Amino acid sequence: MEQRSAFTLQMRLDNVAVIVIDVPGEKVNTLKVEFAGQIREVLQQARANPQLAGVVLISGKPDTFIAGADIGMIAACRTAEQAQALAQQGQQVMAEIAALPVPVVAAIHGACLGGGLELALACHHRVCTLEDTTRLGLPEVQLGLLPGSGGTQRLPRLIGASTALDLMLSGRTLRGAAARKCGLVDDAVPHAILLETAVALALQGAHTGKARPQPQPQPQTGEAPPQSQSQLRRQSKPRPRPLRERLLATPPGRAVLFTLVQRRARAKSHGHYPAVDSIIAVVRCGLEQGSATGYAAEARAFGELAMTPQSAALRGLFFASTALKKESGAGAEPRPLRSIGVLGGGLMGGGIACVTAIRAGLPVRIKDLQPAGVARALKTSWEVLGKQVQRRRLSPVQRQQQMALLSGGTDWQGFSQRDVVIEAVFENLALKQQMVAEVEAHCAETTIFASNTSSLPIADIARQAQRPENVIGLHYFSPPEKMPLVEVIPHAGSAETTLATVVALAKKQGKTPIVVADRAGFYVNRILAPYMLEALHCLLEGEPIDAVDAALVQFGFPVGPFQLLDEVGIDIASHMMPVLQQAWGDRFALPAAMAALQKDDRKGRKNGRGFYLYGQRWPRGRRPDPAIYRLLAVTPKSCLSAQDLAERCVMMLLNEAVRTLDEAVIRSARDGDIGAVFGIGFPPFLGGPFRYIDQLGAATVVSRLEQLADRYGPRFAPCERLKKMMEARESFLSPPVTLADDAGAAG
Repeated sequence: MEQRSAFTLQMRLDNVAVIVIDVPGEKVNTLKVEFAGQIREVLQQARANPQLAGVVLISGKPDTFIAGADIGMIAACRTAEQAQALAQQGQQVMAEIAALPVPVVAAIHGACLGGGLELALACHHRVCTLEDTTRLGLPEVQLGLLPGSGGTQRLPRLIGASTALDLMLSGRTLRGAAARKCGLVDDAVPHAILLETAVALALQGAHTGKARPQPQPQPQTGEAPPQSQSQLRRQSKPRPRPLRERLLATPPGRAVLFTLVQRRARAKSHGHYPAVDSIIAVVRCGLEQGSATGYAAEARAFGELAMTPQSAALRGLFFASTALKKESGAGAEPRPLRSIGVLGGGLMGGGIACVTAIRAGLPVRIKDLQPAGVARALKTSWEVLGKQVQRRRLSPVQRQQQMALLSGGTDWQGFSQRDVVIEAVFENLALKQQMVAEVEAHCAETTIFASNTSSLPIADIARQAQRPENVIGLHYFSPPEKMPLVEVIPHAGSAETTLATVVALAKKQGKTPIVVADRAGFYVNRILAPYMLEALHCLLEGEPIDAVDAALVQFGFPVGPFQLLDEVGIDIASHMMPVLQQAWGDRFALPAAMAALQKDDRKGRKNGRGFYLYGQRWPRGRRPDPAIYRLLAVTPKSCLSAQDLAERCVMMLLNEAVRTLDEAVIRSARDGDIGAVFGIGFPPFLGGPFRYIDQLGAATVVSRLEQLADRYGPRFAPCERLKKMMEARESFLSPPVTLADDAGAAG
């Protein structure tokens, strides 16, 4: 049976052809390689009308225009030449859309990303909706790629090179109003009049001959030619650009622009993301050597990037997180979620309440011992919403409406019918057990108690519960309103319904949940602790604080271990380590010298005294505190290279990650990679600890661990699972991704 086309034609009485994009059997529209013929066929049907006045492209999906191209097409490519041919095919389809002799308008509602925006850019005009679900962007850099269907050439010519590079290098998206302001779309309107506005724009262009010229790739044998000169003459010039963009379009301005962009990109990516350099080079090529050369460079660069291990790793993360979104994590259906309670008004409680009300849209009741705690928690949401008001994403009235979802007090009023109560109180077992008892006394029998503990066993928290099946762990990362990961920790007595409900809640909050076993430290803190402890060992050997941090940032982490310790809180980390040491042995032992930091009341950023000093006097608000060296009785002196420093810390993390998989703390290597990247910022271009081990090879990892063990002690001894994998030549992921050389090794 022939599959229904994703493109259907509806001819209006005013001779405007409306092409509806609706990929059969899919929730969202994505571009697939087999659609090229379907697009050509529907365009041919439209052109068969001799009175054709214009074409409007619109989605048949409720909240998606086109979410991008099917990444599976890239995964199917085995050579750079195959991926390059894929890009060339996309370029040619877009060229044929742009070459239509009548105005073509993209009517955009919902996600218009990647290949979807490239298709819209090939149209002569674009109009989008003002709804929050409408986002426009070219996020290919997040997959280690560049826009391969003409986006690197059309976008700079439409909105200016500076703005276009910012969008492509950051991967960020624009809402309707911002897209209109920068000239990406001609108009942004309410959804109710989207089609009407697009049709009017097409008819206006037909009557006045106004349609923007589109630079085209050079035709290849058998391909449709670009627009004729007669077609180009009937098109008008684009809208005037801001003065800044016009100045940057001059040869001197362009030279300054690309110098600055290259410098900033290198400082941010540290050379780990080849797509960044490729985007800059291809855009510059098109602007300085002409669009034909630019299109050829774009396709060639797309093919090369598709074969890089960085792109393979980033695409692997995308597939993994997409698969996680579709999983319930349990063998039961979740209960309905109508309202949530939060215990504790600190930084964690305020952040959890914020994401629950603002992102999940659920009413939240906050309880704290003091009114000031409730006020502090409410302030978190007010500040988050305030930033959206400043950016004109929300009106003051809408902010008030969202704040109305939040309430609080010092008693249990309003908690009787809460579906889930999340505790975010101090990390004390007796206190958390008391919270369980009070929730059971004041809430419904079906109310789920979710503990935001970072290290305490959930089974211990549930030990005195009357309804232990309703108790579960829900570990957020600081700050909850920013960090994407959450660990869901069922204990042996947690009901499957409880697990499914909490996973569903995390997804509503915009989180990526991974289900982990109820073992000390769970997963993320378990692998993070040896990494941080090794940084402390380096410091005690005399390595400077900023040198260690710089080494790990150069390796690919967003911040170094000492800055992270300051952010998490030295006091919290010190409280957690004995729990881990008791469970997993002396490799988690906190160096005795660290007691001096605790006695000196060093908690980190929250009290302005940690490994760094904080204040406006110092660059970027912080500098290493020289007093640390005196407290630890060390003389700072760099002896190890950045590569050696990074290798010591990272190898400890890798070894521990394998142990957690072997002990079934995590359900799969996929979950382990997601947890490390989203939870602690493990370099995304490496794909996570398990993909990185596959890249290096188990034999290489074992060899390096053994060398480190010989030099620094048994804490580096490779675990049994790694040694068995080395002997059997196994990998964690199938198929493994291999590095072309050793350039991706630690450091």
